[in-house]
Amino acid sequence: MRLENKYVEKILVEFICNELNRIGIKKAVIGLSGGIDSAVSAYLSVRALGNKNVTCILMPYKTSSKESITDAMKIVKALDVNWKKNDITEIVESFEKTLDDKKISNVRKGNIMARARMIILYDESARENSLVIGTGNKTEILLGYSTISGDSASAINPVGDLYKTQLKEFAEYLQIPESIISKKPSADLWEGQTDEDELGFTYEKVDRYLFNKIDERKSEDELRNMGFEDKFMKRVNDLIIKSQFKRVPPLIAKLSNRTVNIDFRYNRDWNT
Repeated sequence: MRLENKYVEKILVEFICNELNRIGIKKAVIGLSGGIDSAVSAYLSVRALGNKNVTCILMPYKTSSKESITDAMKIVKALDVNWKKNDITEIVESFEKTLDDKKISNVRKGNIMARARMIILYDESARENSLVIGTGNKTEILLGYSTISGDSASAINPVGDLYKTQLKEFAEYLQIPESIISKKPSADLWEGQTDEDELGFTYEKVDRYLFNKIDERKSEDELRNMGFEDKFMKRVNDLIIKSQFKRVPPLIAKLSNRTVNIDFRYNRDWNT
């Protein structure tokens, strides 16, 4: 699973440059959470576009940890980027008041919070003629550990082919502050929430499984021989299968000869 980080950096910086140049946009906006994923996306964007062309937005909720803001500000100061702070508490609570059932689950509330944040990012994108840069890693994408039209939304995603453990190693290479790298991964959607507690397994274990299953294409028997338990494999496999709809564009019913995303699938630069 180890990667040559200097080549990873080169490829991802060029990816950001090339994609923005193709569509004639020179600015990027990123939701900065204080975690590794968004920090890496911010570092890459600055190296690709320059700090004056990157805006980071901090979007805390009333239960967000103070460390999230503190760590996010470390990134802002280290990169000397444009930044804003938009508290989403009032937005979320206003929406909750419109619901028939007043006692909603943590998952539903987390989805509302994630989508509220993306509304802010896309509004900033429209205001500044910039692109929203994604921050979701490969582990989250494969497991469906994201919110549709929330944290999974973006124009481009430079870190989506890096597993969480690879991203951590890459963050060390980029010299991202240690306090961000060492803390427990969390979407910070409710007090005390951590990714690994919610998922029920560690990133280290699931990344090793996903890499061997997805990238190395190893069989179930080979994975068992590596020490993975059937119960664990079934749990992860079910998450991958059930979240496939999150990884594809909305399916369009075919009526004509050329249907968008079925027959009509030109690249962005198809007219050049």
